[in-house]
Amino acid sequence: MSTRIAIFVSGGGSNARVMIDRFQAHPEDGVEVVLLVSNKATAGALTVAAERGLPSLVVKRSEWASGTELLGALEHYAVDLIVLAGFLWLIPGYLVAAFPDRIVNIHPALLPQYGGKGMYGRHVHQAVKAAGESETGITVHYVNENYDEGDIIYQAAVRLDPDDSPEKIAERVLRLEHANYWRVVRRLVQSGLRPRQ
Repeated sequence: MSTRIAIFVSGGGSNARVMIDRFQAHPEDGVEVVLLVSNKATAGALTVAAERGLPSLVVKRSEWASGTELLGALEHYAVDLIVLAGFLWLIPGYLVAAFPDRIVNIHPALLPQYGGKGMYGRHVHQAVKAAGESETGITVHYVNENYDEGDIIYQAAVRLDPDDSPEKIAERVLRLEHANYWRVVRRLVQSGLRPRQ
């Protein structure tokens, strides 16, 4: 029996695309993407989902506070694990309580450095560049009610050249994300994450 996951996105969804394509092509991994959730009706990831026959849900800010529609959809699709892939809203307490240790996120830096509110995407890479770091990387972590403070599951680093621009740093980090995020999710599932009862 596959573990059923929902992917939450806010933008183009390249990590979502990689993960959906991987798990659709490899059912032996034991992971099935069953829903894509976005907080933006214009998110490119919604097109990715539609092209792959994957149901999607757009959540409005007004509905986010109560979560009635969202929790109903997650229940309807029997979601076991939530995977955040560039989802920018803070996860509320009701969702953390409904999915304890079953929400994971990927952050484009080596936490605890360069995390917290407002630290996402180019903001992270600009900060890494401004600090003159010789390396950066990715962190996959569990999600709690605070930005980027959940327990770390996995980290991978990449060396930086002194002349790397923030855009070049972003490219290096994105390659790490695409190569590793789906593997971490698969490992979590195969190491004993069981479908919710």
